[in-house]
Amino acid sequence: QVQLVESGGGLVQAGGSLRLSCVASGRTFAMGWFRQAPGKEREFVAAISWRDGYTHYSDSVKGRFTITRDNAKNTLYLQMNSLKPEDTAVYYCTASNRWVVVTTPPEYSYWGQGTQVTVSS
Repeated sequence: QVQLVESGGGLVQAGGSLRLSCVASGRTFAMGWFRQAPGKEREFVAAISWRDGYTHYSDSVKGRFTITRDNAKNTLYLQMNSLKPEDTAVYYCTASNRWVVVTTPPEYSYWGQGTQVTVSS
């Protein structure tokens, strides 16, 4: 069983930056970030493979967000720059049993509790 604990959320003005972290207990493979805004479905944000560090982003965050991982520390990161009010959501860290990047919720086996990100205009 893998447990994921996110941190780093908060309130920031539009144009600002935040970095989310996610510490995993147990072996993880491909990992990712999703987000969910009130009244909306959970949305894919970014993912990273286990071995070669291949990354994939949603069009809405490409060029502004960067996903990285430190396998030695079992930690996943999401650097978020140029934040916009529409980035406001609860952000979830996820881990898959697959090695390659996956982008839909059913392909992820483990989820963190979520961390709130609020971007004011």
